[in-house]
Amino acid sequence: MSDSQKTNKSSKDQDLEANRVEPKPEMTTNQGVKVSDDKNSLKVGSRGPTLLEDFILREKITHFDHERIPERVVHARGAGAHGVFKVYESLADYTTAKFLQDPSVETPVFVRFSTVAGSRGSADTARDVRGFATKFYTEEGNFDLVGNNMPVFFIQDAIKFPDLIHSVKPEPHHEIPQASSAHDTFYDFISLTPESMHMLMWVMSDRAIPRSFRMMEGFGVHTFRLINAQGKVHFVKFHWKPVLGIHSLVWDEAVKLAGKDPDFHRRDLWEAIEGGDYAEWELGLQLIPEEDEEKYDFDLLDATKIIPEDLVPVKIVGKMTLNRNPDNFFAETEQVAFHTGNIVPGIDFSNDPLLQGRNFSYHDTQLIRLGGPNFAQIPINRPVVDVNNNQRDGYHQMNVNKGRVSYHPASLDGHSPTEVPIPAGGFGSYLERVEGSKIRERSISFADHYGQARLFWNSMSVPEKKHISSALQFELGKVETREVRVRMLEHLARINEVLASQVAAALGEVVKDGKVTPADGTGVAPALADFSKAVSETTASGGLQRASGLSLVEKPKFPVDNVKTRKVAVLVTDGVPAEQVTAFKEALVAAGAKAEVLASHLGQVKGADGTAVAVDKTFTTSGSVMYDAVFIPGGKNAEALRNQGPIRYFIAEAYKHAKPVVTVDEGADLVKKAITLEGITEPESAKKAPDNRSLGLIIGQGSDVKGLVGQLLAAFESGRFYDRPNIEEMAV
Repeated sequence: MSDSQKTNKSSKDQDLEANRVEPKPEMTTNQGVKVSDDKNSLKVGSRGPTLLEDFILREKITHFDHERIPERVVHARGAGAHGVFKVYESLADYTTAKFLQDPSVETPVFVRFSTVAGSRGSADTARDVRGFATKFYTEEGNFDLVGNNMPVFFIQDAIKFPDLIHSVKPEPHHEIPQASSAHDTFYDFISLTPESMHMLMWVMSDRAIPRSFRMMEGFGVHTFRLINAQGKVHFVKFHWKPVLGIHSLVWDEAVKLAGKDPDFHRRDLWEAIEGGDYAEWELGLQLIPEEDEEKYDFDLLDATKIIPEDLVPVKIVGKMTLNRNPDNFFAETEQVAFHTGNIVPGIDFSNDPLLQGRNFSYHDTQLIRLGGPNFAQIPINRPVVDVNNNQRDGYHQMNVNKGRVSYHPASLDGHSPTEVPIPAGGFGSYLERVEGSKIRERSISFADHYGQARLFWNSMSVPEKKHISSALQFELGKVETREVRVRMLEHLARINEVLASQVAAALGEVVKDGKVTPADGTGVAPALADFSKAVSETTASGGLQRASGLSLVEKPKFPVDNVKTRKVAVLVTDGVPAEQVTAFKEALVAAGAKAEVLASHLGQVKGADGTAVAVDKTFTTSGSVMYDAVFIPGGKNAEALRNQGPIRYFIAEAYKHAKPVVTVDEGADLVKKAITLEGITEPESAKKAPDNRSLGLIIGQGSDVKGLVGQLLAAFESGRFYDRPNIEEMAV
């Protein structure tokens, strides 16, 4: 054989080697048992309870729960506070739970808020789900309402939870990116998991970047049961409605806050409570009689679905007030242990397969994170009632148990705990008849993965649709694998083709009739204005085309004061009219809002009349993203600030973020120069013509500062001013 033949043969061998497809490994348990179904836990029938004998589920979740020490596997970064809960009226018609019976009883609570994906060192303002977990220290034992700030979840069955979190966590080969879903492994998983589409719409919306913990809703996510003394059952969804209303950041703010103040949310909660501005939420219930379980075109047991409030209104039943900060972060906020399985008589589980798996997972997680089985003896986890059982020894045992009896039944020593009959207050599970084959199968009633994603999209305002589109463009633009991007665009097309086309244009693709092809350079993406018409012609879910309470712009109305604790920056330098600063602060504080004076240095600035004006923060250590509005006093103050680039940037940034901007007299020229917007009413004509209040631009005279504060408060009630012209083209 010639050398050339040898060379050719070698090349052919190399080509074959390069093109050889290795067989995919078969999935097994840690014991080598081949797994036939990794998508569904073992249940009694397709809608029945999960079986404890499911060794595949238990092994998978146990390994997942023990993967990281010492911080939480998820929800590692958080903040907490103590408080109280009171019910408005007895709910005896629905439940025997005592803390929901007597309006005069205050039930102590501890609440922990958190982000999900990031480590303890990540920033508060990442685009993420927020945990909202409440521990009620009731007279019948602890009840934990372990929820999120979104009412749905990515998956339907707990057996997929380890896969979800593995995909969203930093990729294991280089531990990048931190606290971000914008990478290949997350969207690889999501694109292969259609049930995630509804939750994805929530996470890409403004709900994923709340203004503060105090201004976000909370949801129990799962469907539970309430049982009254007569044994009557209602399915229930738990809601927390913030008294301050629902407010979110815009993405540009969230990104900048991560650098300027990564503790923005934690600091806000702490400072509000320390200042006596207690955080408050009303508890709401969606109640569905047991006989209506199969009334809707979605399944109550499916955690990827909401019950639209148009179909089942939320009944407001009580209020929670957080009024005390922790004394020690580690001892309380870090060591608090929540568990979906901590319930009290009158509350019981449904057969939601995600909830059933969580009931195993949470307890197992605490065993490794808090060092052993006695974590309930840590003060923050300890119930307010006596604990009596035969559970002894173990790591960190704090009780000194006397005598020789640690079993039941027992006749020795005379202090063995006795069982409590159900009529006397002992816990009894709901007597549900269960029958069916042992099977790994998803109920067909869980099969609609796009209807409620479409319902959410349809329910958004035009600005919110733009934000969702921009979020997906950013996220999928970070995905390096085209195959994954294409799969995601195909899913988005099934939700709304205008949305899919907008995202596709940013990815160099074209979507038409649900098909994705590379852009040839001649196609033009649909105009953003089309979002206003991008509503499905058919119903999306539950017989609805849109649903109330989902949009933050067309926000649900709360019978509360939305301006309390809103924060305004007052920009000053030497020569500021001190009387304007004083009048503005007094009027604002009287309404429950706050003002902080910003200057180039700490200490004081000298007013025009020689009066000293105290400075709270500097321009260097703050930014417009930390405030809800900006006020620029007039006079020489405005003239001196006009030529300072950072000040003009501060104002322009606030304007771009659709926040109210207030000024007087000479400040109008500064604002005009900052935002380069024509048509601002000149101060001398303010009394003769309407100003730009419809745009959140409040310009008047220095002699009427208190009147301008009234206009500012009204602007806060209106929310953000997304109708401002050209804000998307501004350079800041």
